[in-house]
Amino acid sequence: MLRWKHVALLALALTAVGCSSNSKKELPPAELQDFKADVQLQEQWSRSVGEGQGDTYNLLTPAIDGQSLYVTDNEGLVMALNRENGDIIWKKKLDLPVSGGVGAAYGLVLVGTLRGDVVALDATSGDEKWRARVSSEVLAPPVSNGDIVAVQTQDDKLYALDAETGDRRWLYEESMPVLTLRGTGAPVVTNRYVVAGLASGKVIALDEQRGLPIWEQQVAIPQGRSELDRMVDINGGLLLSGTTLYVATYHGRVAGLDLESGRVLWQRDASSYTGVAEGFGNVYVSLENGTVEAVDQNSASALWSNDSLARRMLSAPAVLSNYVAVGDYEGYIHLLSQTDGHMAGRQKLGNGGVRVRPLVDGDWMYVYGNGGKLAAYTIR
Repeated sequence: MLRWKHVALLALALTAVGCSSNSKKELPPAELQDFKADVQLQEQWSRSVGEGQGDTYNLLTPAIDGQSLYVTDNEGLVMALNRENGDIIWKKKLDLPVSGGVGAAYGLVLVGTLRGDVVALDATSGDEKWRARVSSEVLAPPVSNGDIVAVQTQDDKLYALDAETGDRRWLYEESMPVLTLRGTGAPVVTNRYVVAGLASGKVIALDEQRGLPIWEQQVAIPQGRSELDRMVDINGGLLLSGTTLYVATYHGRVAGLDLESGRVLWQRDASSYTGVAEGFGNVYVSLENGTVEAVDQNSASALWSNDSLARRMLSAPAVLSNYVAVGDYEGYIHLLSQTDGHMAGRQKLGNGGVRVRPLVDGDWMYVYGNGGKLAAYTIR
């Protein structure tokens, strides 16, 4: 299984730079073109966070809870920062290979590890509250609704842990495809549901109390002769806005689902391993080939498409004011107009690349680079 996972990661990397099963020559990432900027990003503060994402393909996204910003590196350094000035509130060294984080809510800071540990820290002090063990590596942030902590593992198991003690409440198991991408999305947890996207291209909603299936929806159907072609993983996680779940699959579709029933509200062919953003009545998606696309939620038609960042290994998009922000493999943050998709601004965070989605809260955007630089930006 580990061998297959590494093969899948290699295949993903090749896909991201433009190589397909029948291409004769690998295409390089698109060169950045000069343009007249409509807007600029102003750096408010920056700080180094240990080793950053590390050499493994981690997606260690920061999290905000109240006035605090929480972040971790791959070697187990967890930090709480003042979100407005970057001052350190506390830091904790876990000496664990962190691979899933950060989840922050209801007084807990949550991380998962390559060894299958889930660690809960007190959000105020950083003191460890409990530690639990799950079946395999945790590659997405654990998520809490105050009652349970929901954890999705690389082997497509879903755990509900007691938020106070870490004891297991229930476990849901799903059979996995032969070949998968390395990674999972974080579950969505409400006071009724735990909803997750699986490597099979399926979205499933479970009862929050007992872990029993309420509905499931096959968003993408595996097609093709090879196991590589048939990968339809939901790696970018789910986005819940109101009562609509937005999801994107690899080699499949981007779709909107009704939270209560799982019914498909709209869908459009797409291939993405990073996830989606929503704003202005549109859904924005970074496609695997580096194209950024805006999809109308009512008609499922593409409103605009920008391919100027082709093969630049883009992060998931985020919406900041009137713009769509994405990071790339060289460490640039690109701002595209929500209206028509034209390039509106650009800022370089630093070398090493940006693979995690920019974190937006109000007028502030926080970007965590692969090499460990964390910076806060506002628009000027």
